[in-house]
Amino acid sequence: MKRKEIIAGNEISAVYEFVLGGHPQKVMIEGKEKSLPVVLTLHGGPGLPIPFSAGCRGMFPAFTDHFLMVCWDQLGCGINDREIDDSFSIASFVRMTIDLIRELKQIFRDNKIYLFATSWGSILSARVVEQCPELVDGAVVIGQIVKKIFFNEEVMEGLSRAGVPESKLAVIRSADAEHFSPKDLQLIASCLRKYTDAYQNRNGRQPAMGNIVRGLLTSPDYSFRDFKAVMWNGYRKNNSLWKEIIGLDLSEALREVKVPYLILQGDTDIVTPTKYVKELAEAADNSCLKYRVVAQTGHLPGAAMMEELHRELLKLTAP
Repeated sequence: MKRKEIIAGNEISAVYEFVLGGHPQKVMIEGKEKSLPVVLTLHGGPGLPIPFSAGCRGMFPAFTDHFLMVCWDQLGCGINDREIDDSFSIASFVRMTIDLIRELKQIFRDNKIYLFATSWGSILSARVVEQCPELVDGAVVIGQIVKKIFFNEEVMEGLSRAGVPESKLAVIRSADAEHFSPKDLQLIASCLRKYTDAYQNRNGRQPAMGNIVRGLLTSPDYSFRDFKAVMWNGYRKNNSLWKEIIGLDLSEALREVKVPYLILQGDTDIVTPTKYVKELAEAADNSCLKYRVVAQTGHLPGAAMMEELHRELLKLTAP
């Protein structure tokens, strides 16, 4: 079915405007029927609205046939691009997320609301569930940030085993969670991408990124400027968010979740170490907190992870 036909066949397929955290923002909502469960997508980054974005109308019928997908390019990227200076904090984005959920509850009064979060977005999902559990009915998360992102033993051991040149390892070892620069983070991330399966497992089935890029380029809602701001956006000069992320420990918030909260982790993900998620979930003694490991998958969701996400959302939202 062609994209225009998919859009035309949905009862809801539109870009809404809300004021979130005091900032006017655009949010795309799409679904086959108005009565479907609502799934609010909280993308990674910060500032990387992929694969679900405000520009993806008509691109994911496998999801919009079963859910009302709420695709929000968080302030500073995509259709909501603007400079994110160092006055912004994690709390700023948690507040925007809660504002958006309250707006959705006003529009869809009888629908259940769920969260789908990935990486950076998992910070927002954990904080929302911690602060306002009454607002959501459950969450599925890919690549949950728990603690010690980048500066942990899993990363150092992985890089050492992978044959990273000693000169680069020396620079990485000289930094820590208290003393690091943006260049240090860039170096760690680039080495993880180049030398390990931490981000993307080379043996796993890869996502159809070409189709996603073409879809965003031809989006009925994106200008070319919006498209560029998927990658090159208002987060370029921000340091405040990463300083918070590096020092964050969400162990207690996750241990005490009061709504169903499923974490899907790639087996080779050491960016947000699967080891930490496993240890936390198994020790928590909380029936709401569960995890599952997806084989041949890193931090970035491949085809197998997206299929698992779809299955788990169907299970979670089943009547």
